[in-house]
Amino acid sequence: MKTPRPLARASAVTALATAAALLPATAWAAAPTWAPAGTAAVHPGVQTHTNGAQCTSNFVYSNGTDVFLGQAAHCSGTGGSTETNGCSAGSLPIGTPVEITGASKPGTLVYNSWLTMQSRHEADANTCQYNDLALVKIDPADVSKVNPSLPFWGGPTGVHTTGTKQLGTVLSYGNSELRGGITQLSPKQGTSLGDTGSGWSHTVLTVTPGIPGDSGSGFLDRDGNALGVLSTLNLLPQPGTNGVGDLSRELQYASAHSGLGTVQLVPGTTKFRGPLI
Repeated sequence: MKTPRPLARASAVTALATAAALLPATAWAAAPTWAPAGTAAVHPGVQTHTNGAQCTSNFVYSNGTDVFLGQAAHCSGTGGSTETNGCSAGSLPIGTPVEITGASKPGTLVYNSWLTMQSRHEADANTCQYNDLALVKIDPADVSKVNPSLPFWGGPTGVHTTGTKQLGTVLSYGNSELRGGITQLSPKQGTSLGDTGSGWSHTVLTVTPGIPGDSGSGFLDRDGNALGVLSTLNLLPQPGTNGVGDLSRELQYASAHSGLGTVQLVPGTTKFRGPLI
């Protein structure tokens, strides 16, 4: 869900906008020096604004050359609130500038799963419905301001690849502007209610669900692995739950079809603290 223009799925869900592995240091042409986690201006969980729509970034990625910040593909959507099928919904084009909180220059939209699926004439229904990842290239002038650690929780430690267990613990960090900058409301802990879409999506329940502006925020499993990207607020059949796109599948799709090469998650530099309970 993004603000100010939330999306909705016709099948009673609302989108949220007010083989994958860690990237080894040897994969970099010249490994960047990350900013200290405590002072980094750009990190997972900062707000992004695309043509006025606010979302929450999820994780930091790289192809070994460039550094990317992840957001939901629907954050650049141009359609109405029921247009959330990525194989038919409209989107702003590749090259669209994206404002990143903490960065001195706008980032650039370099990958959007919706646009890629449409150009490839993707036919798999689950992929079309749940593949909701975009990559924003961080301007080289701002790479030194980046730290890949998720606030409060630390990590990510890797990429979750095995699907979620019923009632398994999930963790997240949302940053909707609707919370008025109260960061104490950003960390969330909850449970998984299982997988849908042949593993392309995970249904999660947190103490307070994701709201408009949380769209795109990252979810971790109980071990600190990056699980997915917040995509929807479900209205039926489980009101108040969220749909989280499976990051391992989304990254595999991006690596295979984006033209960016192999895109991989960058691990956090701060230790994963673990669930609260």
